[in-house]
Amino acid sequence: MDLIKELRWRGMVQDIKPGTEEQLQKEMTTAYVGFDPTADSLHVGNLVPIMLLVHLQKAGHKPLALVGGATGMVGDPSFKAEERKMLDEATLLHNQRCIKAQLERFLDFDTTKPNAAEMVNNYDWFKNISFLSFIRDVGKHITVNYMMAKDSVKKRLEGDNGMSFTEFSYQMIQGYDFYHLYNTKNCKMQMGGSDQWGNIVTGTELVRRIGGGEAYAFTCPLIKKADGTKFGKSEKGNIWLDPQKTSPYEFYQFWLNAGDEDAESYIKIFTFLDEATITALITEHRQDPGKRVLQRRLAKEVTSFIHGEQEYEFAITTTQILFGNASVEVLKSLSEEQLLKVMAGVPQFEVPAADLAEGKDVVSFLADAGIFPSKGEARKTIQNGGVSMNGSKVTAIDQPVNQDALIIGKNILFQKGKKNYILVKVV
Repeated sequence: MDLIKELRWRGMVQDIKPGTEEQLQKEMTTAYVGFDPTADSLHVGNLVPIMLLVHLQKAGHKPLALVGGATGMVGDPSFKAEERKMLDEATLLHNQRCIKAQLERFLDFDTTKPNAAEMVNNYDWFKNISFLSFIRDVGKHITVNYMMAKDSVKKRLEGDNGMSFTEFSYQMIQGYDFYHLYNTKNCKMQMGGSDQWGNIVTGTELVRRIGGGEAYAFTCPLIKKADGTKFGKSEKGNIWLDPQKTSPYEFYQFWLNAGDEDAESYIKIFTFLDEATITALITEHRQDPGKRVLQRRLAKEVTSFIHGEQEYEFAITTTQILFGNASVEVLKSLSEEQLLKVMAGVPQFEVPAADLAEGKDVVSFLADAGIFPSKGEARKTIQNGGVSMNGSKVTAIDQPVNQDALIIGKNILFQKGKKNYILVKVV
């Protein structure tokens, strides 16, 4: 596979250093991407560099994933309005471990293969370098004029908050990472987002000026939504890759709710579908956008890649339930743990087992359980078609609620209107 050609049609190449394509075509090339451990999970904004590493390995090259234990102590100032909050060493160590575990799910680390992925941590080499030796042996090779000419630095210096020396040094520290990996891992290329271009080329300069070698690089455009708003955010904040922070259902919904223009872009960047398949999907979608063919396939591919097929299927089931399209058979296919997971945050009521043993009409049951304030309101809502039980519309006000209504252990799921769910637990 021609890596750059593949990434270009996907819209994933912005800046590229001369000679990069030739280097990739000449031999198996080791390349790296850096991840700063600012949180204990990666988020969808980190998916682009992850995709770059996976594409690199699929093309027969060797990926290095650098977790910045050292750079995380400084904080990348690139295109940030103000200095990042410093994290303590224990927090950084915890974050590094969590990120490493996530990255190991997406790359092939089989050491028997020549292009096996590797994890590296820049703290491992920086911990033994003194400040004086660094500014003497490395700092002298890059001028202040060179560093200040970078857009990421200029924008901060022109702003109200300025830039601390700590942040100013980040460019040199990241550049040294590249030089170190060039020497120790024969790493000849770095990849990243376009906001990293200044830091990346500083690394290629150190490889050239200190090591006398040639290093290569390319960047991917920063992902933005068609309306100009920030990619990767929801009403709740970041869309995380950790299922404990963002459930697979919420993750699936994020991609499913992409706009038409965004979906056409995202399906190229965030999936491994080939060009012919994507072109056909876009054509089909444009013929009938209401079917959301593109968004559904996008959501399927990305959710399966990040969380696996089983969680994707569960996200579909959750969607059916929460949007009122689930049959009783679908509900019964869940375990009690899954049902409670779907219904997290849904109002829950408890009723004594004796109520079901005796059997009650649905109007009395709903009123006695406190789901409706009165029998009159329960009756009126049922007559207007506004109540469902276990996925089926309640059509008769004298419909019995007894032991036969129990699903998934001792639970009954009621629905008022389109999206108001109530879980009744029999105790």
